[in-house]
Amino acid sequence: MNAESTATGQPAGINAAGVTAWFTRYVGGVCPPLTFDPVPGGRSNLTYIVGDDAGNRWVLRRPPTGNVLPSAHNVLREWAIQSRLQHTGIPLPVMIGHSSDHDVTGADFYVMSYVDGVVLDSDAAADRIPLPARAQACGNIVESLAAIHRVDCSTAEFDDLRRPGGYLDRQLRRWIKQLDASGSSNTLLREVHGLLARNPPPERWTGLVHGDFRPGNMILGVDGAARAVLDWELCALGDVLADLGWLAAVWTSREVIGWAPEPEHGFWSVDEVISRYHTVTGRDVTDIGYYQAFALWRLGCIADGVAQRYHAGVMGDHDVDLDMLSRRPDLLAELSRALLQTR
Repeated sequence: MNAESTATGQPAGINAAGVTAWFTRYVGGVCPPLTFDPVPGGRSNLTYIVGDDAGNRWVLRRPPTGNVLPSAHNVLREWAIQSRLQHTGIPLPVMIGHSSDHDVTGADFYVMSYVDGVVLDSDAAADRIPLPARAQACGNIVESLAAIHRVDCSTAEFDDLRRPGGYLDRQLRRWIKQLDASGSSNTLLREVHGLLARNPPPERWTGLVHGDFRPGNMILGVDGAARAVLDWELCALGDVLADLGWLAAVWTSREVIGWAPEPEHGFWSVDEVISRYHTVTGRDVTDIGYYQAFALWRLGCIADGVAQRYHAGVMGDHDVDLDMLSRRPDLLAELSRALLQTR
């Protein structure tokens, strides 16, 4: 997340005095001084583990520093969504408090409980879950997704998430517009967009869509229990199978987008993941190939934007594989096209 330290020794985005005063007033049982440890790995909102002198820990989320588009980093929307989902069966941190007073630390922010456990995003993290518990972890990942999709969104409290038109159509239009606006020269992504737009499946189940559901956005216990689903910034109402397609795309693209669970290491295959989702939800997953292809294409569009920003020098000097960065959009588009050609 690149939350570098400021000249005061505080992490960027944190006014220690202001946040300490807010915690003292609104969070019970706080024993200053507070510490603020940035959580690495994010590319959007900034996350900090807040600790006090008594060993208590919380998590604070705020937008990036600098000039950012408020609608793209609306942490109070995250707060509101997670607050209304607290008693729905979805594993979540407890929402503790939020603030829109920018005098505290320069931006909106919210605070939630600290959830200890494993974020399953690397071989090192996977090693923390014993082999016998890995199948249990996979089952609980799928059950957490099913719990999200079981939420009754017909009530008025979800009206702010409603949008006209179909979810897939909105997403296809949004991402091709973003590709065009960025000046991208990637012809393969445009070709695959045409294939996706030509023959989408009917949207049969509208519900709560997480938008970035994957093992790396969950906290698991070493026993495989699901402790929390994280990062709700892309949450929307839409076609719930888009979440399953995204999970399937991430599960099968280790060589292109990074770590993914592997059956040879005790985790489920993607077919087992899809089959369990069908079993626990009763939903027909015949068209999952389309949704997986759509997710791979969307990942390709995201990768194209990231590559352009790195090559333009606006992402800072990071230790990245520039060759893979350049090739990733086409690799993802090719995977998407191959899936569509088998439909």
